[in-house]
Amino acid sequence: SEVCPSDFALGNIYGSVLVQISLVLGIVVLIHPLEVRPDWLARDGLLMFLAVILLTALILIDSKLDRLEGVILCLIYLFYLFNLLHQSDRIREDELLLSGFESTEIDEANPKKILLGVILGLSLAIWSASILVNSATDIASNLSIPSAFIGATITAIGTSLPELAVALTAARRSKGVAIGTLIGSNITDPLLSIGLTALVYPVTVGSSAIFFTLIIPATVLTTGLSLLFMYTDFEFKRWEGGVLIFCYVIFVSLLVVATGIL
Repeated sequence: SEVCPSDFALGNIYGSVLVQISLVLGIVVLIHPLEVRPDWLARDGLLMFLAVILLTALILIDSKLDRLEGVILCLIYLFYLFNLLHQSDRIREDELLLSGFESTEIDEANPKKILLGVILGLSLAIWSASILVNSATDIASNLSIPSAFIGATITAIGTSLPELAVALTAARRSKGVAIGTLIGSNITDPLLSIGLTALVYPVTVGSSAIFFTLIIPATVLTTGLSLLFMYTDFEFKRWEGGVLIFCYVIFVSLLVVATGIL
């Protein structure tokens, strides 16, 4: 079976969003129930949902993403980033108020140490992602499994493990970082990641029906459900985390049935 790079890339983008907003967020909430600030939802949560909707609309129009659409997605992300920097002081105060930390605790952090950690972490992430993609591509080719399936499951879970580690660690200290890690990643993937991909190599969706009939609908519905849970009382309860994990289990089960793997 020939591997379709575009199906693989899009499957990974949607799969990553789905994994992080259902499986990863569900696991984090089961362990550490999270309080959600209204400002986070109004700014980040809404953009996350709109980013998924916009990407989906651009794909459904003509089953592809050209360079112009890639530019549009990247510009929206840059505008979002600029807006975050513009509001950085207010966001910092809001987070400190919620966490109860003293500002001196953050000011004492060693910038060089943090920068070194970020560089090392990113380097390892890029190296491991390369190995993961090559291995997943071989699996799809050798076992005749649809590229979209591999991208939405194996590679999506693999590339979401760093977010899980960060979110679990942050949930004990900073609810803003925990929620921001997951929501921020789900803004970056459907805007910047796929936008840059389309700039370098325009993306055309292959003939995989499961992409349109299952992967996209599941991602949109689960993203909307997670936001609904956040809006109710502005907190994430353990049972809501359990529901999100169950949603991902149902998605994978349907995907397995649809592709006839078992």
